[in-house]
Amino acid sequence: IILARKSKEMPESNKLVAAIILATTMMYLRIFLLALFFNKDIAFRLAPSFALFILISALIALYFLKFHRGKPLAEVDTATIKAHGNPLEFKTALVFAALFIFFGTLTGVINKHFGTGGINALSFVVGVTDIDPFILNLFQSKWNIENAVLVMAVLNAITSNNLLKMVYGLSFGDKAIRKPLIIGFAVLIVLGLLLSFAIHL
Repeated sequence: IILARKSKEMPESNKLVAAIILATTMMYLRIFLLALFFNKDIAFRLAPSFALFILISALIALYFLKFHRGKPLAEVDTATIKAHGNPLEFKTALVFAALFIFFGTLTGVINKHFGTGGINALSFVVGVTDIDPFILNLFQSKWNIENAVLVMAVLNAITSNNLLKMVYGLSFGDKAIRKPLIIGFAVLIVLGLLLSFAIHL
């Protein structure tokens, strides 16, 4: 959101798009490291997909940074953008803990009553929120769910979250970044759906 808003201040839209895509690249690496810490089996199953995600997203960012000529952005008067507060604030920790407990309980209930289909549906819905509490619950394997299903749920949540990021970028960013954002995130979203479908098969 901060980068999208910055697009109304910076003169080169291609650099903003590259930065947004690179932030997504780091998300893949961060989630893989979490998987490696909590559940190595799931981490190894995710490794090929995440390696592909990281490679493709990095190439997309490189393309926009080096080869795509950004359009000049509209000159508008904007207020100074304030950065987020300390991410280690007690309030932030409480919200994360509440989400962790909520998604843990919800995932257990849905798995019990709706099985694999319910987990897959939930993973797409979770993508419109903070996906970390949901994914951490999956990595800890508290329920009798096959690892293949957990891997697919992680990919679905990430894909849904990428869709949300694209919507944020389109909503808060300058119109000059809209087309490249759609192109970049569309590639990642389609890739996520294909990888999830491949695991399902």
